[in-house]
Order: sequence, then structure tokens, then C-alpha cells
Amino acid sequence: MILPVAKLGTLVLKTFCKPIAKRIKKEAGFHPQFRLFIANLAQANHQLTTTVQRQIYGRATDVAIRPLNEEKAVQAAADLLGELFVFTVAGTAVILEWQRSSRSEARKEEMRKKELEALKQRDDDLSREVDILKHRIVELEHLVKGRVQDIFNLRTADIADDKVMKT
Repeated sequence: MILPVAKLGTLVLKTFCKPIAKRIKKEAGFHPQFRLFIANLAQANHQLTTTVQRQIYGRATDVAIRPLNEEKAVQAAADLLGELFVFTVAGTAVILEWQRSSRSEARKEEMRKKELEALKQRDDDLSREVDILKHRIVELEHLVKGRVQDIFNLRTADIADDKVMKT
């Protein structure tokens, strides 16, 4: 029962995080201090990605990189924040699912260990019981042998008495 609810909750969370990300993008440019912060963040990201792309494609990296204009920087940073939010939610959902799965596997492993321990205990108990029964069989065999010998001794004594009486 918990598994379908957890999966459904994860799906609902992922579905709701996209409109929230759009809202973050929309609201990001309205606050002056936050706008300046994300514009600087976008400029640093632009510098880094341009440098990495130039290195990958084998172009000169010592050439100056033109900064983005403020609107493009704010839009790029807002997009980055929106995507970061979506990936954070998705990553958190994956981590939570992995933890749930790990706990479930740990419970299953614990149950298997308990079952194995119970089987070992039962095997030990049965082994002891077999040993006791073997010991009892040996005792009974000795007892039967003794009685059989007594019976044969009585018969031989009776036969000997009959012979003595006949003579």
C-alpha cells in the first residue's frame, strides 16, 4: 500500500515542481537585489561555460569574453534557477526512493536471517532428538539382547531339567 502512495506522491511532486520553477523564473527579475545577484551569477556561469566550450573545441581561451546584457543575464539565471529547482526536486525524489528501497531490502534481509536462524535452530533440535533416539535404540537393543539371552538360558535350563528328569 505504501509503495503506490509513495510513487504517486513523487509523481505529483515532480508535476508541481515545473509550474513552481516557472514561477521562480518569473519572479526572479522583479526584486532589485535578487536581480543583481542572479545577473552576477549568470555572468559567472556564462564566463565558465564559454571558457570550457572554447577549450573543448580547441579555440583560443585568452580572448576576452563579452558579458551578457542585463536582461539576457537575468533570463539565463532565472532559467538556471528553475532548472536547478526541478533537478533538486527530482534528485531528492530519487534519493528518497533509494533510501526507501534500501530500508525495504534491509528488512527483507533481516527476515531472511531470522528464517535462516530458525531453520538452523530447528536443525539443531532435530539433530539432538535423533541422537537421543539413537541412544534409546541402543539401550533397547541391549535390553532385548539381555532378555533374549535370558529366554534362551531358561529354555536350555528347561531342556536340561527335562533331560535330568527323564534319566
